[in-house]
Amino acid sequence: MYRILVVDDEEKIRDLIKKYAVFEGHAVFEAEDGMQAVEMCRAHPADYDIIIMDVMMPELDGFSAVREIRKYCQAPVLMLSARGEEYDKIHGFELGVDDYVVKPFSPKELMLRIHAIIKRANPAPDESAKEVVHFEGLTIDFAARIVTVDGVKAELSPKEYDLLFYMVNNRNIALTREKLITNVWGYDFYGDDRTLDTHIKLLRKSLGPYSRFIVTLRGVGYRFEP
Repeated sequence: MYRILVVDDEEKIRDLIKKYAVFEGHAVFEAEDGMQAVEMCRAHPADYDIIIMDVMMPELDGFSAVREIRKYCQAPVLMLSARGEEYDKIHGFELGVDDYVVKPFSPKELMLRIHAIIKRANPAPDESAKEVVHFEGLTIDFAARIVTVDGVKAELSPKEYDLLFYMVNNRNIALTREKLITNVWGYDFYGDDRTLDTHIKLLRKSLGPYSRFIVTLRGVGYRFEP
């Protein structure tokens, strides 16, 4: 059973998510706006397995709410928005948001994404991941989830870590967009690959001079080629 905090000023949206989540056996907590969500997370920072956060809300928008919540609570966040502009997604991902769903959405797809996010946030122990690899001035510590660029720790979002680690573990292999989405996001690919491209763009920015290791394969996907 997951403990899900749903933050949306639209009651019908909260009710829709709650209906599907409760049907699957999860517990749902509700907040009507960003201010209420921040107070709930401040009072009970360990009570939620995932937060579903709307972007456009009165009092305090979703992005600002996530920024405040991160001071107290590190639960994964899935953003909901009626807008699908790349700028909004990049802004959310830079705040450490785990996923982004545009309204109107499929409740079944939303639940699949929730399961995938929580599974990624609580991975099973992997003995093979207890290693540190070096590519010139780029160092990747799998166990500690630390990446350094020329000796300076890079500030990667959780999804950037997941994407980089998967590509490094499959270095010199052509990885299709579908394969990356399936193995990094953990749910069936629904046709919009802009989320993947946005994360690749952010990851390249984080890697600085070593962004050249991520090679674009036109019409196919990407390859990590140190």
